[in-house]
Amino acid sequence: MPRFVSQVLIDQLQKDVMIIRQLADQHFAPLSDAQLLERPGPAEWSVAQCLEHLNSYGSYYLPLLEQAILQGEQSGSGARAFFRSGWLGNYFATSMRPGADGRIRLKAKAVKSHTPNDQPNAQNVRREFLQQQAQLKSLLDRAKAVDLEGSRIPISIARWIKLSLGDTFRFLIAHEQRHVLQAQRVLKAVGISPTTNTPFRAS
Repeated sequence: MPRFVSQVLIDQLQKDVMIIRQLADQHFAPLSDAQLLERPGPAEWSVAQCLEHLNSYGSYYLPLLEQAILQGEQSGSGARAFFRSGWLGNYFATSMRPGADGRIRLKAKAVKSHTPNDQPNAQNVRREFLQQQAQLKSLLDRAKAVDLEGSRIPISIARWIKLSLGDTFRFLIAHEQRHVLQAQRVLKAVGISPTTNTPFRAS
């Protein structure tokens, strides 16, 4: 399984979150409610639905990440120089992240608990998404001082499966990249924006 320099990994994840926030500011913030809710087809999601889907993941994972970091801070064990990814965590993270060409390796239907509403409140969804990005950045800052392998976080769709703190960050941010790219494609499909090239690093 891959091994990362812990600080380098966190720095890269922070850059990923920064790009996600920049894309949200550039492509989603200027949109009207009607544009955020416009769907390319009856079976496809709108931009607001893509973001609400991500918010549902953030609502689950962000409190658990904060709890794991707090436990690490209270233990006083400090950070390790290197982080070794688990085989399952690495699979989830790498299969979720879009490739350099924007392709998605692993496609799956959203489970019921993470399926967005047909007509979400567009302004609330966008506001919550931006708040979650700020919280995620703050948690990454705190994670620099703790052991990224020291906690196990249950995944939302199968809670008997647990990932390390580091792999949970990697998975969650890759999942955000995936659906932000999907939202950009929605904009192109409905004629709002021509930009769909992935700005994310290759996995």
